[in-house]
Amino acid sequence: MPVQDIKGQKIWQRRAARESLVHWVLWLIGIAVFAYCWQQISKSTTWFFVWDAPRIANDIWTRATPPKWEYITQLGKPIWDTLNIATLGTLISLILAVPVAFLAARNTTPSRFIVRPIALLIIVSTRSINSLIWALLLIAIIGPGVFAGVIAIAIRSIGFCAKLLYEAIEEIDETQVEAITATGASRLQVMAYGIVPQILPAFAGIAVFRWDINIRESTVLGLVGAGGIGLQLSSSLNVLAWPQVSLILLVILAAVVISEWVSAKVRGAII
Repeated sequence: MPVQDIKGQKIWQRRAARESLVHWVLWLIGIAVFAYCWQQISKSTTWFFVWDAPRIANDIWTRATPPKWEYITQLGKPIWDTLNIATLGTLISLILAVPVAFLAARNTTPSRFIVRPIALLIIVSTRSINSLIWALLLIAIIGPGVFAGVIAIAIRSIGFCAKLLYEAIEEIDETQVEAITATGASRLQVMAYGIVPQILPAFAGIAVFRWDINIRESTVLGLVGAGGIGLQLSSSLNVLAWPQVSLILLVILAAVVISEWVSAKVRGAII
């Protein structure tokens, strides 16, 4: 921003005086908000435990090492249940997300004023609630177990998959749709031959990406009774069996790393 000095010569400044004033006012407001929030957090924090945390962490680390390797024979079924929860939950969510996505997309919805808002409401409501909360609600309704975990993962994933998919539908090349429509094709044929082939790569990528996320989320559902390896983790924590806890955490880490590798390979093959 060019301004003039006392000699009338032009000098360059990053911001004008008014912009600089606004900039510093915003900084002061941000610092004030941070100070207020920190004050409120400090009031509800027991700082004695915070300062003692390194000693406690070292004590837990000493108790947890080495892992109880013989306990791994009891983790086969729980980790298999975790993989099933993630896989079945992802499949169910994809089946439900596809029609929701078509109803939410502007270029495929039958009604922009009635149907589309309802579809968007489904997307927002399923995405806004964490899978652990869904699991807690479902356990109260249908009881604890793997089935509650599957449904919790499925509900949580609907909004994620449908949102990305309806955005992909809205970004398709309309000339291909117009060409198929000009041949006298029905609405269903237009969707099958003009829209679906264009969104298939995006759909495959979304499916693999969400499955990878669900592997991570399903590992902790057992903490609330929804089955999987999280149930073993919760049981071990309750009895302070730290060597078992460390082994379970290593198994969870290995499962996540493998799922990440698989999803990366599949996405690479798709792209």
